[in-house]
Formats: sequence, C-alpha cells, structure tokens
Amino acid sequence: MNFLGSNISSDVGLRLLLCPLGSNIVVRTACCSVGVVLPVYSTFKAIESKDQDDQHKWLVYWSAYGSFTVAEVFTDKLLYWCPFYYHLKFAFLVWLQLPSVEGASVLYTNYLRAFLRKHQARLDQIVIFFRSEMVKFASKHEAEIQVTRSILMKILLSANQMVKEILHPTQRQIEGPTPNQRVETPGSDSDSDSEVVG
Repeated sequence: MNFLGSNISSDVGLRLLLCPLGSNIVVRTACCSVGVVLPVYSTFKAIESKDQDDQHKWLVYWSAYGSFTVAEVFTDKLLYWCPFYYHLKFAFLVWLQLPSVEGASVLYTNYLRAFLRKHQARLDQIVIFFRSEMVKFASKHEAEIQVTRSILMKILLSANQMVKEILHPTQRQIEGPTPNQRVETPGSDSDSDSEVVG
C-alpha cells in the first residue's frame, strides 16, 4: 500500500504502534483516534441515519468509554509507567468497538448497568447537587464568563482568518496607486482630467 505516493510498506504503521520503545506518542495518538475520533464520526452517522439500533450501540459505547475514562483518571498515575500500558489501552478501546465481540455492550450489560442501577438514587442526588452548584457558579461569575467567551471568540475568529489566509492566500498588489494618489486618465494633459484614487 502506498502512503501519499511513497513506497512505504503497510506494516510500518503496525511496527510503530507495537514498538515498545519511544512509541508512546504513536500509541497515544492511536488511542485518541480509535477511542474518540472514530466513535464521534460513527455517532454522527448514527444520529443522522436515525437508526435506533446504531444509536443505542453508540450510547452504550460512550457509557463504557466514559466509565473507563473516569477510572483512568484515578489509575493513570499508577499504571502509565507500566510497560505496554498504552498498548493495552489501545487493545481495550478496539475491543469495545469490535462488532464481533461488542465489548462495550458486554461491559455495560455485565458490570456498568448493574452498578448504576444499584447506586442510582445516590448518583441522582450527586448529579442534582453538581448541577445546582454549576448554576450558582455560572450566575455568580456571569461577567467573567462573558469576558472569557468574548476573548475566546476573538481568538477563534483570528485563528479562522489565519487558516483561511494559509489555505487561500490572496495576491497582494505589489505596485499600484496608493490612497489619495493622482492617476491620470488616458489621453489627458492637464490636472483637470486627473482622478483622485482613494
């Protein structure tokens, strides 16, 4: 398989992914791609197609992935130094999505659903508490949030403009009349026939 016209063999990516030394960047990128990017697009397609089974499948995936992410917050500091940690994480994320095993469905049905049902009343209280605290925080700091929002919008607009200029550069006029410079019309001899540009 050619990659962008080069003669690099197709197993180079697999070798980079499985190389234990210095490959954390590659494996972490693969984890992000497999764990988030592909599922986001697949979720989009499920929503747009209005296929109930597909939507259910991706809701279950996001429940499993979210639970894994919460658990990872607490265990990452202990496990990240283990050899092949990100390789195992990558394999787990692939397992969650594989249609042949439906790992997310297995995880949700056998563990997550039972746990959430058992603790549903307490979790509802926690969710209500955090929502009310967020509302209080947002109303208390509304001015700061608006300032931050306007700054972020300006940054995003500037970045968008920069990207547009990079992707579609405009040719700037190298030489030409400057503002308020007199330009003589063809065939004119006097100042009365001149036009002011600008």
